[in-house]
Amino acid sequence: MEEIGFLGMGIMGKAMAVNLLRHGFKVTVWNRTLSRCDELVQHGASVGETPAAVVKKCKYTIAMLSDPAAALSVVFDKDGALEQLCGGKGYIDMSTVDADTSSKISEAITSKGGSFLEGPVSGSKKPAEDGQLVILAAGDKALYDHVLPAFDVLGKKSFFLGQVGNGAKMKLVVNMVMGSMMNAFSEGIVLADKSGLDPHTLLDVLDLGAIANPMFKMKGPAMIKHSYPPAFPLKHQQKDMRLALALGDENAVPMPVAAAANEAFKKARSLGLGDHDFSAVFETVGKGAQSST
Repeated sequence: MEEIGFLGMGIMGKAMAVNLLRHGFKVTVWNRTLSRCDELVQHGASVGETPAAVVKKCKYTIAMLSDPAAALSVVFDKDGALEQLCGGKGYIDMSTVDADTSSKISEAITSKGGSFLEGPVSGSKKPAEDGQLVILAAGDKALYDHVLPAFDVLGKKSFFLGQVGNGAKMKLVVNMVMGSMMNAFSEGIVLADKSGLDPHTLLDVLDLGAIANPMFKMKGPAMIKHSYPPAFPLKHQQKDMRLALALGDENAVPMPVAAAANEAFKKARSLGLGDHDFSAVFETVGKGAQSST
């Protein structure tokens, strides 16, 4: 397959780009702070000075950025991707953004003759490192078919969901459910603890029942220790709750549970926990939830 450009060397972008390199893809990387690319060079990547330079060099360019503002600026700013997009080039935005942002980027790219695919992912740092992401793609089907070999390296399953915007919406629904679950889980751990139960036993019981899931199993023991190494930063989870609630507004869907969860994530941000893992929302339950275990 032709050389792939990769814009954004955050927690996810870096892990994904390394995976492509390990599987023999040629990759040119870019990050706003260029020194973040140094580690990728050791794995065999080239570095582009600007998004435009990366797009000029590569037939296909993937972007994995933190939020809608970053996704838009990488395309539309001076030396942005749009300057070099033309017929025969494909742009794949794997950032988690709202459907409007995806549509804006798509319209700009297709108006220059390029093809566009959105491909937000379900999964955080470890699945990204292990190539176990779930890719929620939508947009240009021909481009999807062309980049499927790369998607097969990055993820365990890819879905093609039709028109641009559907990938973004699916991702927001998934993350809204995840954020709401994390809040219920946090309340459960604190309630068990304050009621005189061992929270570790709660984890064992949950793991054997109908609501057993990898998130509880992976995050629970660290949460009990008040340890939140960032696999998925809390500030990004709160952004996704906000965007999901906006989608609910648009479609007149009442979402009281998600709205309450969003308030808890906002509270956690106000406590300075934005760069911790999203499981740090645990600290908002019972004024810090100081576990006696």
